Amino acid sequence: MTGEHSNRMVERLRPLMEPALVALTVGALAGGGVAWLVGADAVADRWWIAGTLIAVVPAVVWVLMALRRGSLGVDLIAVLSLVGTLLVGEYLAGALIAVMLAGGRALDAAATRRASRDLRALLERSPRFARRRVGAEVSVIPVAEVAVDDVLVVASGDVVPVDGRVLDDLVVLDESALTGESLSVERERGEAVRSGVVNAGAAFELRATASAEDSTYAGIVRLAQQAGAENAPVVRLADRYAAWFLPLALLIAGGAWLVSGSATRAVAVLVVATPCPLLLAAPVAIVSGLSRASRAGVVIRGGGALENLGHATTLVMDKTGTLTMGQPTVIEVLAAPQCGADEVLGLAASVDQVSPHVLAEAIVTEALARGLHLTLPTDAVEEAGRGVTATVEGKRVAVGKLVEGSPASSWAQTAVNRARLDSAALTWVSVDGDPIGAILLRDPLRRQAPRTMRRLRQAGFNRLVMLTGDRMEPAREVATVLGLDEVYAHQTPSDKVAAVRAEREQAVTVMVGDGINDAPALAAATVGVAMGARGATASSEAADIVLTTDRLDRLADAMDIARRSRRIAVQSAVVGMSLSLLAMAVAAVGYLPPAAGALLQEGIDVAVILNAIRAVRGDPAAQLTMPSDTEALLHRFSAEHDELRDVIALTRASADRLVEAPDATALEAIRDVEKQLQERILPHEQAEENQLYPALATPLRSSEATATMSRTHAEIRRLSERIGTHVQLAESAGGIQPDQVNDLLACLYGLATLLRLHFVQEEENYFTLAADDGQELSRGT
Repeated sequence: MTGEHSNRMVERLRPLMEPALVALTVGALAGGGVAWLVGADAVADRWWIAGTLIAVVPAVVWVLMALRRGSLGVDLIAVLSLVGTLLVGEYLAGALIAVMLAGGRALDAAATRRASRDLRALLERSPRFARRRVGAEVSVIPVAEVAVDDVLVVASGDVVPVDGRVLDDLVVLDESALTGESLSVERERGEAVRSGVVNAGAAFELRATASAEDSTYAGIVRLAQQAGAENAPVVRLADRYAAWFLPLALLIAGGAWLVSGSATRAVAVLVVATPCPLLLAAPVAIVSGLSRASRAGVVIRGGGALENLGHATTLVMDKTGTLTMGQPTVIEVLAAPQCGADEVLGLAASVDQVSPHVLAEAIVTEALARGLHLTLPTDAVEEAGRGVTATVEGKRVAVGKLVEGSPASSWAQTAVNRARLDSAALTWVSVDGDPIGAILLRDPLRRQAPRTMRRLRQAGFNRLVMLTGDRMEPAREVATVLGLDEVYAHQTPSDKVAAVRAEREQAVTVMVGDGINDAPALAAATVGVAMGARGATASSEAADIVLTTDRLDRLADAMDIARRSRRIAVQSAVVGMSLSLLAMAVAAVGYLPPAAGALLQEGIDVAVILNAIRAVRGDPAAQLTMPSDTEALLHRFSAEHDELRDVIALTRASADRLVEAPDATALEAIRDVEKQLQERILPHEQAEENQLYPALATPLRSSEATATMSRTHAEIRRLSERIGTHVQLAESAGGIQPDQVNDLLACLYGLATLLRLHFVQEEENYFTLAADDGQELSRGT
């Protein structure tokens, strides 16, 4: 117990050691300076001797620690120069070296000390109690007392305490903590349930199949702890250069002594060889980089992480919440022939107002975004795994699964096929038992994801890999859009750790994730990056880097900052060493005494620091200045895109209706589309052409940057006018003529596809340039 207490005391005092060393050495140097000014030379020497001895002790410890790691760092030169100044009586030089050494160490410690990786969030989330039922009695017991075959009651909102099998007919679970998927899943009687998932429905009973210690969630915690323990500290930049600088300095010092016979001359060489440019260049540049990154919403826990990020070549990413938004959204509303899309969505949203389900929330959000009027439902009943039924304006409306035995009409089969093709979740809307529409929902790709992937490849990543607990079909679709090199689906937390370890054996690997299930993989990577804006504290604790804004492109910003900081650190170190080598040559021939050499070395240090501190400003060539009025336009047109997506769905739906029959109903649908195009889409495109694109020419430094988008605007107008001409021809002929059908279908389907692609291109290329929270922008490809 006494030993453990001592270790804890040392850990608590360690952050104070480097500043204390700086204070003592500076105090000794200043004390000697005051004594020298008043003529007390002997007292001054004692102060300077004390300062030198204060630095010698830790310097010897650092050398011994380096030897234990199997290396001999540049600290050995510092020890030799400190001892040498004492032996030849150059006490002022020794005190100056002590201050330089202590200051460099303090900066190095400040740059590389990492935050705690105790995965506190994982442990805090671990279930501590369980409800065990014995007969008719339910009692709360510590989770450690749960035994195999115990019957447990899992209340609504509870975390499942142990692995087990469902005893009820149907349960609804939120498995995002393990799979990362935001959509709830259903489990039927007898199906396996893993610990760590959340009961998203009504209370249910579970038969335990494992103890708490042997359950899934406890395994995740152990994986994260084991993977974190594998991350060795990064070797300092200085030690890598020491492989040749150290023997060269000793050779010059020894040669000067041998030729001149003067030990003072050898000490003078060692004084100017004291590797403060090495000790200072890297930490100052790294600290500056850390400061710069924090402005961009990137919290980097230490200099080692920033340095590793600077030369990483493999990027492994989770899908949900990292490449996608992590929240389902409505992508399309399909209505039966006798109904409208807004009517279907309005009824569904009115009913779903009383449901806490994640899909219900998405439906209500979409209806409100479209400005639909919602009615407060009555007599609402929610059945786990089935949906919600309620009375709305005298009609009994059901939202959820299609009732068994309902007629399978052609439009309903179209909805099923569409959901399968689009990898979307399907929610049916029925009135008095008859389906009137279907709502497709999907977790959308982040707008900035494709642009970020291009920037990351340009920054140096040559292998992009996606890991996901989701199915292969949606995972492959995301990988195709983003141009990823590899995709792994159906990944458990242990699978992700194994995949990251395999990638790490081949190259310096970065892992990006946002959920508890990603924490072990983040800890196993060379650099773990957590998307922490939405409160994913477990992954944040396991990560080396946390993106505090919910934007993936900040990782590309961090990559740019890391590479520039590392480049400046190397540049500063090389320049500093070159100046030191020149000073060593001068000292070797006797023209630079130790005290003057120490002062010269201080000048070199200042030059190194001034150069290294440039990293805090960022790279001017990579910064994009966006005027406030241009940024306001970006936000405005981005919001208009969200409002206009229903026109795209309406255009496609009218084409589907035309396929069924070119009758009066189809003509009315096409007429409605033509009206929406003229009143909403074309004015929006014209405003972009006249206002947004000219405003973007200045920050993008070229009017040609938007030229291809202008060409797309022209094609959208051409197709819209062609559809309008078809409407006029049909009206004059008393209906849609057979010779119009094929061309109308080509126009409608083509325009729907063109609008969807055009919206995505603008969002990726331009709208993502709008800064969040006033943060600065970086220019990507």
